Formats: sequence, C-alpha cells, structure tokens
Amino acid sequence: IVLVSGHLDSWDVGQGAMDDGGGAFISWEALSLIKDLGLRPKRTLRLVLWTGEEQGGIGAKQYYQSHKENISNFDIVMESDEGTFKPSGLGFTGTAKARDIVKELMTLLQPINVTDVYDNADGTDIDYWMRDGVPGASLHNDINKYFWFHHSQGDTMTVQDPNQMNLCAAVWTVVSYVIADMEEMLPR
Repeated sequence: IVLVSGHLDSWDVGQGAMDDGGGAFISWEALSLIKDLGLRPKRTLRLVLWTGEEQGGIGAKQYYQSHKENISNFDIVMESDEGTFKPSGLGFTGTAKARDIVKELMTLLQPINVTDVYDNADGTDIDYWMRDGVPGASLHNDINKYFWFHHSQGDTMTVQDPNQMNLCAAVWTVVSYVIADMEEMLPR
C-alpha cells in the first residue's frame, strides 16, 4: 500500500482551504491523474483524508489502530500538511537505502525543478507509521506565506494558486506512482 493523504482540519476560523484542504486536494488529484492516464501500478494506492488532526490526531490514531496488523503491507505513507505553495521537494524518513531510492526518483522531477530530499518527513497523521518503521514522505514547499493564512479568516480558496497546486499534485503523482510500481518495496 502506498498511502497518500492530507487532512480536513479547519476547526476554528476560515475554510481551511490551504490548511489543509490543499493537501487533501493534491492527494485526491494524484490518484485521479493516475486513473485518468490508465496507469495500473503493481501496488495499491490509497487515499486517506484525515479528520481530527487538530483534536489530537484522533482520526490518524483510529486508522492506525484499525490497520496496524497489516503494517508490513505499507510501502510508504505520504502526508501534505504545510500548504500547497511552490514545491521544492520531499521530507523523507526511512533507511539510507530507501533515501537513495527516493533521491533517484526525485530526479524525474528535474523539469519542474523539484528535486530536493530533506531529512525527516513531517506529519501528525503519519507519525504512528513512521515510528513503526514505515518510510514516510511529506511535501516541502515555499511556506513563506503559510502563517499569513494558517488558522485565520483568510484561509479561503483565494489563497490557492492553481499553478502551484498543479506542481504539488505533479510531485505527489510521480512519487506515489513510481513507488507503487517498483518491483520491490522500499527497504526498511
């Protein structure tokens, strides 16, 4: 299973379009693009739209509790939770061998200049899996404006730049598809 995800957590003000509707949108779009292209990877791609992240990660905890008996089937868990501004690469948590594979994979994104692999994936909703050794990835993007809108009345759809979101969706699509279609799972 290659899990792609974002969460719907606007609970105080605003619409939550950037935090974290953007992560949910690009995760949905990644699987939609793969389907529209008629691609069928070797492994299952699974979309999870988390809930309850701001209330202690209760949605992620419940999902983990329900699926942890199949942890050996999870190849990578991916979460986008820092907006969907201009992407620069991935945060990655995993073994050195897995990191080398992800670095090689990211070279496919040179045409859009998104090739960096940063230390440590971030994501409340994927932490349970990473603590148990499942490789994890998080989208890195230009967050200079993130806290202009984070949990504010300004977090509306007008914050989303369609071109930047398309780039984020491209990253999510390429990474999830390539990992799901590799001969072997990422090394643990």
